[in-house]
Amino acid sequence: MEGTGQIQVDFKNYEDWFDKAIFLEKGQYVKFLSNDFKIRIIEFPDDILYRSKDFRILFKHLISLGYIFYNKCDDCQSFLSKTVFNPNLDTLLDISTKQWYWQNPFGANKEEYGLIFDVKDAVDREYKEQINTERLINHLENSPIYARKLVKDKLGISISRMLLDKQFLESQKEVAFTDKNIQEIAYDHGYKDPAYFNRVFKKRSGETPVQFRNAVDFEGRDGFSQDLLYLIKKFHSDERQLQFYAERMNLTVKALSKKVRIQMNTSLGKLIRNQIILSAKSMLKDSISVREVAYALGFEEANHFSSFFLKHTGQTPSEFRK
Repeated sequence: MEGTGQIQVDFKNYEDWFDKAIFLEKGQYVKFLSNDFKIRIIEFPDDILYRSKDFRILFKHLISLGYIFYNKCDDCQSFLSKTVFNPNLDTLLDISTKQWYWQNPFGANKEEYGLIFDVKDAVDREYKEQINTERLINHLENSPIYARKLVKDKLGISISRMLLDKQFLESQKEVAFTDKNIQEIAYDHGYKDPAYFNRVFKKRSGETPVQFRNAVDFEGRDGFSQDLLYLIKKFHSDERQLQFYAERMNLTVKALSKKVRIQMNTSLGKLIRNQIILSAKSMLKDSISVREVAYALGFEEANHFSSFFLKHTGQTPSEFRK
C-alpha cells in the first residue's frame, strides 16, 4: 500500500502500516481513513492455504494486525515484482511465513507458536458458546497445562481476555454490518438476556448497540471522515486548535470530539498530531533542514519541533533522517 493517514481493521486504528504487507482473514473489516491510498490486493481463493497450520500465523492475527515488513523481505519483493498474476501463491505464503518467524513479534519458538495458535483456533471456534478458559484448553490436543501461562507470558493477555475480545468484536461486526435486530444478535452470541448484552456492549464501546450501528452508517457514504481529514491536511501547519475544526465542521468541540471517537476510534488531537508527524517525515526525507521543517509546520523554534517529534516518534528529526 501507499498513502498517508491511518487504516482501521476490525475497529482498531493502525498508524505505523507503511512498507508492510498486511494479511487479512476472510471476514475482517478494513477501512482506509484517507482517500489517497494506492492498494495492491492479492486474494487467496483456496481456504486450505490460509487455514493450514503452516500459514495461519499470517492470517490469524492474535492481538494486533497480521503483517510482515515488506521492505525487509527481499524474497517477497522479488516474487511480487515478477507479476501480479503469479499462480504460485503458496510460494508467497511460504516466504512470508519465514519472514514472520524472522520478525518473531512475540519472542517465542515455533513449538510455542504452534500452541498459541492452537488456542487462537479454539477461541475462533468456541467464542459463541460462552466457554470458560478451562473448558477451552480441554478442546486442545493433549490439553497442555501450561497453555494459559504461555499465552499470558508471550501475548500479555489472558485466554479469557482473548475470548471476551473475540466475542465483542464479532458482535460489533453483526451490529454494524447486518440488519439483524439487537435481540437476535444477543441470542446468537450466547446472551440469554438482551438487556445484559446491551449493558456489556455499552461498557466496552461507550455506545449502545443501536447508537453504534447508527454511528458506523455502513450503507451510507462516510463523508464525515473524509471532510475532516481534508481539513486537517490543509490547515494542520497553521491551526492546532480544536475549535477551528469544530467550526469548519459546523459542530461544537464536544460533538466533534465524540463523533471522531465513535466513527474513527481516535481523538481529534491525535489526528492533528499524526498529520504534523507525517508532513514532517515527508519533508525530512526530502532533505529539508530541521529548522525549515519546524517553521513550515508552525513551530516558533526548531528545538520545540525537535522535542515534539522526539516525543511522538521516539527519534529526533536527525535520527529519523539517518
